[in-house]
Amino acid sequence: MATLEIKDLQVTVDTENGVKEILRGVTLTVKSGETHAIMGPNGSGKSTLAYSIAGHPKYTITGGTVTLDGEDVLAMSVDERARAGLFLAMQYPVEVPGVTVSNFLRTAKTAIDGQAPALRHWVKDVKNAMSDLRMDPAFAERNVNEGFSGGEKKRHEILQMELLKPRFAILDETDSGLDVDALKIVSEGVNRVRSTGDVGVLLITHYTRILRYIKPDFVHVFVDGKIVEEGGPELADRLEDEGYDRFVGVKA
Repeated sequence: MATLEIKDLQVTVDTENGVKEILRGVTLTVKSGETHAIMGPNGSGKSTLAYSIAGHPKYTITGGTVTLDGEDVLAMSVDERARAGLFLAMQYPVEVPGVTVSNFLRTAKTAIDGQAPALRHWVKDVKNAMSDLRMDPAFAERNVNEGFSGGEKKRHEILQMELLKPRFAILDETDSGLDVDALKIVSEGVNRVRSTGDVGVLLITHYTRILRYIKPDFVHVFVDGKIVEEGGPELADRLEDEGYDRFVGVKA
């Protein structure tokens, strides 16, 4: 069983008005097979946690540790983190002009595994995964995210997750901008990956609607860069009824 352990993580970012503290000591442990929902109001630090773990250069780690089975994640380059088994589905997936989806996926798989997948099996795997996500096969030959709708971009993120088979998947507001049908399809994809029991999931969301389809084992409420309350799925139900107002001003 793999373990992603975050201890007292502190993160800042440079702004026009100087250095701003975003994360003020986050401690969280995720194990294989577990799904943790990270919830909280806008600007609470949820996405900062995701990008800090992934190694985005915009964020400066000022304290704390992140380890994967005891290995120092913060000492790894971005590509080393990917090869170690970390995956980030972005809230706003970027376009990659000139690179087709099929080439992107096979290159990423080769980089992570250290060898190219057998072509015949790989083509079949891609085709099946795209079919499950209701993606037109023609998307494989389109440039990555170029001209894609919001829902198509999110399906492509989940397609990557299904094919790359990470040890830990961080999903940053995967539900944002999705209509009900797309939300169901994306959630089904996440649940297929979860069903293997091999992946730990950090599901970052502002709303509870995605949790109707992806049931978390643990829920953590973020406010002002810290976790202020933790619980099981019932905590998400309370947030549905009560919102985040009662956490305003709470100090963890």
